[in-house]
Amino acid sequence: MDFDSRAIAAGFLATFAVLAALLWFVGVGEIGAVLASLSPLAVVAVLAGGIAWLFSWGLALRRVLDALGVEASPWDAFLLYAAAAFANNITPFGQAGGEPFSALLIARSTDSEYEQGLAAIASLDTLNFVPSIVLALVGLSYYVARFAVGDSVLLVLAVVVVLAVAVPTIAYVGWRHRDGIEARLARVVHPAWAALGRRLPMLSAPSSDAVQRRIDGFFRGIERVATSRRDLALALAYSTVGWLCMCLVLYLSLWALTPMTDVNAAVVFVIVPVASIASITPLPGGAGGVEAVLVLLLVPTTGITAATATSAALVHRGALYWSPTIVGGVAAALLEARARR
Repeated sequence: MDFDSRAIAAGFLATFAVLAALLWFVGVGEIGAVLASLSPLAVVAVLAGGIAWLFSWGLALRRVLDALGVEASPWDAFLLYAAAAFANNITPFGQAGGEPFSALLIARSTDSEYEQGLAAIASLDTLNFVPSIVLALVGLSYYVARFAVGDSVLLVLAVVVVLAVAVPTIAYVGWRHRDGIEARLARVVHPAWAALGRRLPMLSAPSSDAVQRRIDGFFRGIERVATSRRDLALALAYSTVGWLCMCLVLYLSLWALTPMTDVNAAVVFVIVPVASIASITPLPGGAGGVEAVLVLLLVPTTGITAATATSAALVHRGALYWSPTIVGGVAAALLEARARR
């Protein structure tokens, strides 16, 4: 599985530029002073929370694969999701950029078809949306009922409500018209692939029937996941546990850097799902953009300083972005080596 190393390098240079601008704007000295109060025990706790998140979503992926008739042990599922997180974290636009590589890795590691791997990772991404919106709505409802809210909080509430309505509606309409979408995809993909094959002789373009079969296999895989109630319920449960782990990581980051009385636990259920939307930015895994959104959300909802919010965002992302990128890179290498053997 090959990546464009120059594009990745350019993406990370842009990420470091965004992070440098954020640190400069808030104040490097102030951030350093806050981070100096972080204890080794707190670092271990947030890193453990990040690993727990990876394992939870790995188990969710295992249930999705089970619905597709693909077997994977809990350990293999952990490696597969960690490798998928690695692909997402080094490519732009988050899951949208990493899914093709994740699907290929799943297919190679489980000896399944590529469209099954793509259906599995696409289904998991869709399932993961449900707990995030539920947690955000619950957290926001509690926060609005308990505290006085300003325009920034009301804007976040509006974003969450729009997403809660728009995404399921789009998914429902798309599923109802899936046959038409399949036909349109086939008409677009085959000519594009054929044109690419003419420019790149080493790339053989599949026939129109082969493209249609693969697209049909992808949609049939999505349908199998959607109709497997037991696997679907378990996958949603594991996905929810993963979101709770991510929320816990942010709460622990805040707790380690501020007095406990300064942090309301409800806000993390809102901030984590909303900030994750920034991962669709054209930066590797949304790095830089997610940190900036975290700071913009933490300051008005918690009342902490920008330096403390930035420090908590860096610790949080260290456990949920940088650490999983390293673990996922090792996992991808292990799975690739096994596939070649």
